[in-house]
Amino acid sequence: MTDCIFYGGKGGVGKTTCAAATGLELADEGRRTLIVSTDPAHSLSDSLEADLGPEPSEVDLGAGPVLEATDEGALELDAGGSLWAVEVDAETQQERYEKLATALAADLRSAGIRLSDDEVERIFASGAPAGGDEIAALDLLVEYVDSGEWDVVVFDTAPTGHTLRLFDTPEVLGPALETLQSLRGQASRIGTAAKSAVFGPMSMMAGSHTEGEESLEAFRDRLERARDLLADPERTEFRVVLIPEGMAIAESERLVEKLREAGVRVDRLVVNRVFEDPDEGCSRCQSRFERHAERVSEVRETFPELEVVTLPEREGEVQGLEAVWSIADRLPAPA
Repeated sequence: MTDCIFYGGKGGVGKTTCAAATGLELADEGRRTLIVSTDPAHSLSDSLEADLGPEPSEVDLGAGPVLEATDEGALELDAGGSLWAVEVDAETQQERYEKLATALAADLRSAGIRLSDDEVERIFASGAPAGGDEIAALDLLVEYVDSGEWDVVVFDTAPTGHTLRLFDTPEVLGPALETLQSLRGQASRIGTAAKSAVFGPMSMMAGSHTEGEESLEAFRDRLERARDLLADPERTEFRVVLIPEGMAIAESERLVEKLREAGVRVDRLVVNRVFEDPDEGCSRCQSRFERHAERVSEVRETFPELEVVTLPEREGEVQGLEAVWSIADRLPAPA
């Protein structure tokens, strides 16, 4: 059974770094792990020093500075451990959404009847076209989990606004699905002769789905399965990443509230880029250290029921296996 970890939060807080570090830790523990980046600003390739594409590929952990720097020599993963990663690009997301659009069109053709203005508005104003990237993310989630190839899937999600819509998508599609099911029922009650007489020869061409064309019900079933998976506390955990700033804390509070409303398990927050070691005699450094300490205390007070993990501020970007591995042991893996 495949478990899932989602890292979410506003853009630029370090979700990719957290996902990469967690993936390394899980692989080192002997788990077959897949890291999925659905964030348009991909940096997972840099973090893992790997050439990633829209299909999962295995990350070579047999070379690199981190493996040579261990006390015991080269790092050897526990038996069965492996790390895979994928960056879902815009083209892949568009292809996923086009499959849904094709299913919509096929159902309309098979219905063979004129839509009322209310029905048109209900289908096309339901929000599905604007949420194509979220649909792709949910679709991929189910595909990767159902494949059985990995023990854990770690999602480096898009920024907060996209993440919230991701959880809304199954409900957003509900009106469109209900309307199309109604249309199909109406069409099935119209005999072939009557349809031919009313709509002409073209109606005979508007049959069921052609080979390779997926039904809307199949999409609905996968989206519902994704929703069930997201709300399963035994299999899915959502970790919110933020930085020690007031606005970030407020935004994280809204995100946690939204996740809880959706029934999604949230156990911990990751406060990234915390200034930890001020230089002696540097008043500006000391001031920043104290300000960050106050913000971390504010996070703990705001979320008393959640575990709060802090990650240190580093100079420059956290890129490469050695840099990512240096923070991996500070991010707890799921039980």
